[in-house]
Amino acid sequence: MKFIVKLHPEITIKSASVRKRFTRLLESNIRVVFKHRDVDAAIKNSWDKLEVRPRNQEPDHIERVRSALAHIPGIEQVLEVKESQYTDFDDIYQQVSAVWGPRIADKRFVVRVKRRGKHDFTSVDVARYVGGGLNQNFPSGGVSLNNPDVEIQLEVDKDKLLLIEDRFKGLGGMPLPTQEDVLSLISGGFDSSVASFEFIRRGAKTHYCFFNLGGREHELGVRQICYYLWQKYGMSHRVKFISVDFAPVVNDIVENCESGYMGVVLKRMMLRAASIVADNLQIKALITGECVGQVASQTLTNLHVIDQVTDKLVLRPLICMDKSDIIKRAREIGTAELSETIPEYCGVISRSPNVKASLEKTIEEEQKLNLELIEQVVRASNVLDIRNINQVFGQEAKDIEAVSDLPQDAVVLDIRSPEEEDASPLELDTVEVKHVPFYKLERVFSELDQSKQYYLYCDRGVMSKYHTLLLRERGFQNTHLYQPAKPSVANEPSKEG
Repeated sequence: MKFIVKLHPEITIKSASVRKRFTRLLESNIRVVFKHRDVDAAIKNSWDKLEVRPRNQEPDHIERVRSALAHIPGIEQVLEVKESQYTDFDDIYQQVSAVWGPRIADKRFVVRVKRRGKHDFTSVDVARYVGGGLNQNFPSGGVSLNNPDVEIQLEVDKDKLLLIEDRFKGLGGMPLPTQEDVLSLISGGFDSSVASFEFIRRGAKTHYCFFNLGGREHELGVRQICYYLWQKYGMSHRVKFISVDFAPVVNDIVENCESGYMGVVLKRMMLRAASIVADNLQIKALITGECVGQVASQTLTNLHVIDQVTDKLVLRPLICMDKSDIIKRAREIGTAELSETIPEYCGVISRSPNVKASLEKTIEEEQKLNLELIEQVVRASNVLDIRNINQVFGQEAKDIEAVSDLPQDAVVLDIRSPEEEDASPLELDTVEVKHVPFYKLERVFSELDQSKQYYLYCDRGVMSKYHTLLLRERGFQNTHLYQPAKPSVANEPSKEG
């Protein structure tokens, strides 16, 4: 068994020098991935294809070859070829029928033959003999030269028979790193994960910038997604994962900005910070998972206002995709199940977000902020080699079980933003409820009566769990996580709001 690797068509139409460079990069990438996946194979680089010959023909080893080749950018399709000796036409027919006979039941088929070397027969002679035998001895739908359901390909190369037993589609795209590096602003949701994949597939080394708005558990989940994307699709090259604690910036925005402008201002602050990170990595382009019209900050007007804050090229590969198509793509590439475990951050939510933000008004709102925080949080960011991304940082995240039944003497701390609390007040008949916004909680908690037991609450349970962890780490063991029991409702998941 050997594998014939076909190049993506866009590679084959490039100039001779570019095509040669791309093919060499692809060969190198295959070798690196094979080494990581414990694959032993010889690779031969030809003008229009690569030939991979596994030195170990055991089924599990062959399956590792298949899996590796299916997920390397730049490969259009892979042919699985069985190479053998033959004696005459009947021997060729017997070998072909053993593989393809059962597969043509009730299907129209055609036999295509290529021939190399000197023979006393033609390619058409072989095709007619094999095709006639299959048609006579197997219950097929007959031979169809122009519109077959099944195409049987074989090659007679001197005294060898090369029979294509199977084929599978590759990723397409371009080999890494034929394009310049990019920095993906990744949240772990469906959108940013798919956007990152699309640039890996296109041949760009994709580094990850994560703005931590949901705490330790959020970061660990996003790390898992980034590592998955790298390991499965981009393992041939090292990239960076940069985690920026954006809580101080969020606190500043929530405390000082007009509600309707919070979303646009937050996105601009993220682009400011990402631009600094990109400069440090000598990267010129930023990637986001934004889709026009999906949420208030993603109207054309607001995207234009957001982009004015940076001189970097901001690329949005999903800009015209429907959410359902994005989720479908996430399932295809394997990130959907991971993204479904990433809770949405429940902090900056505008009650009436402005869908046509004025640039002048946005700048006016930003003048209320401490812009020095941007450089401060970037300087304090955690930069990791993607290979080490699964190392748990600091103290292990603790398991905290949510409580739905509260004791009589409990005090519930509603840590939602004022806008969220006003829109949907938490009212409990027998338990005291205090509203302490999450961005003030750490400062004021020590001033509360420490003889009481406090149960933290937010709509989605992300910030409440995060701050429960933080308070416990600071010695406040009288903190717990509160989530009211709710009937389960099947909703379409959305992770990029």
